[in-house]
Parts: sequence; structure tokens; C-alpha cells
Amino acid sequence: MSFLMENWQNSELAAIRVGFGEGLVDIAKKNNLVVALSADLMESVGFGGFYEEIGKPRAIEVGVAEQNLVTVASGLAAMGNIPFAASYAAFSPGRNWEQIRTTICLNNQPVKLVGSHAGLNVGPDGATHQMLEDIALMRSLPNMVVLAPGDANEAKLMAAAMAGDKRPNYVRLPREKTPLFLNQSTFEIGKSYTLRRGKDVALFGTGTMTYQLLLAAEKLANEYDIQAEVIHFPTIKPLDEEAVLNVAQKCQAVITAEEGQIAGGFGSSVAEVLSDNLPVKMKRIGVNDAFGESGKMSELWKKHGLDVDSIVRSVVNFLQ
Repeated sequence: MSFLMENWQNSELAAIRVGFGEGLVDIAKKNNLVVALSADLMESVGFGGFYEEIGKPRAIEVGVAEQNLVTVASGLAAMGNIPFAASYAAFSPGRNWEQIRTTICLNNQPVKLVGSHAGLNVGPDGATHQMLEDIALMRSLPNMVVLAPGDANEAKLMAAAMAGDKRPNYVRLPREKTPLFLNQSTFEIGKSYTLRRGKDVALFGTGTMTYQLLLAAEKLANEYDIQAEVIHFPTIKPLDEEAVLNVAQKCQAVITAEEGQIAGGFGSSVAEVLSDNLPVKMKRIGVNDAFGESGKMSELWKKHGLDVDSIVRSVVNFLQ
């Protein structure tokens, strides 16, 4: 079964945060327990449709108060609601990690945290708003599920899966429009998806980087006769360890890619699984101990080695 759309290389663009918001509206119409909270950013984070179609009292603006945002959400969850609490990832979890840790994770409240504008793609907003450390912050928390959809189609399905999950969840969403390329009919937390078969190297991607890896794999095959297997990991925690080990055993070489810090991020989670069970040659692609800066997304991705040509060079050099 293929999880790729036909003509995926020439597909239209859509904002992942908007797709997630559409999915949230759909599930809210079916389940009256779903509520949406925002720190005065409901439109920006993709919740504008929820505010218009579902409205008060289930659409709650707490103001510019991210610590209050998550503690209110925890209280709503304790009373049986399914709260989705959203802000920019730089502020949530960037500003309120202690409240997330204590009021949500310690009490195992099924709050759904939405960190929008994650990664370098925030562009001109600069380093203060380019949240790169959120994967490391959130996957270290007990009980927390960590998610990163690959496109708007998957994000729409992910909203429903999160609503049905009994654990705390965190999903990171980019700002910019990205290609629609995934063709799933359902989404399951904890499952990875094989998008391309290969034997020479395994390319593991999450979030915005999976599409980049697919393009890189095509170029590797056409120009270098390197056949790469591409696996999409929309769930960073709990990681699909079985898939990691099976593909690593097959290819004996693994490269991960993420639009965030490689320290403690998605690549680190893969490295932990491999070092414990099946040590193989491995490389992590991502931001390496640096902050972002103002610039176009394409410029920032190129500087940090996240564009297709840079990924191809990294793979070729890695396999030499």
C-alpha cells in the first residue's frame, strides 16, 4: 500500500496548522467535550475555523498568558473535557514547560498541546520565534506523546487521533505552507510509514523533513545509483522502534532529518534505540547547536543543511 499521493512531487501547498485546525473542527462537531484554548493567537495557530464554527464557550482565549493557558487546560481535562491548548511553540512549551511538567504530565492529564510556528520556517521572525528545542523538551517528559505531521492531510487526521488518546500530547506545527504528499486514510499514534523502498541507506524523517528526504532519495537514485529507503515518523514519542530496527538491519546505515536541534531531538531518539539494540552507522541532520536568524525559509534550510541538495551531499559523503 502506497502512502504517497499521485504526482506527489508536483502537489499543491497547504499550511499544516490550517489542516490541523480543520481536523479539530471536524472532531469537535462529533464530540462536545473537545474545547480549544489559545494565548491570544487563535487565528495564527490555525484555530480560526474552530472559533467561527464552534464558538464560545468551547473556544477560549486566555490572553497572552501561556502558563495560565496550560494550567486552565489541565483543569478542564481533570473535569472530563478534551482541551487543545495552542500557542507559538517558542512560548508553549518555551515559556511554560514547568507548568506542563507539573500540572499536566505529573498528573497524567490528557491535554493536547499545540506548538505552532515550530522550526526555522518562521523565517523573518528570527531566532526568538524559531523554536528548535521543543522536541527535546517534550520527549523528556514522562507520559507525553510527541507528534510532528508531514503535511496538512496528515495533520487533519492527527487531530482526531489526539482527541481519542488518553495521554498528554504535544504536536509541533510549522508556519509556512508545505507540499501535500501523503495519502493516508487513517492515522495511528506510534506508527511509522514506509514511503520509498531501498537497500543502501535508511532515511528517517519527521515533520517537514520527510518531503525533503523523498526528493533527496529520488536525486540519489537518478544521479548516484543510491537506493534509499524513506520512512516517515510522525510520532516521535512513542517511537516505532520495531520499524527503526527492521530498516536499520536491512540497510546497515541510517540518516535522520528534523527541522530542530539535533541534541535531544528526533535523531537522538533513534540513536538511543540503535545504540541499545543494533549499533549501525548513523548520521543526524538538523540544526547543530545554533540558534536561528531572520531570513527566508529556503535560505535558512540551506544554511543548516536541510535543503535537498545539502541532504544529498550529506548522504553521499556519509556512505563513502
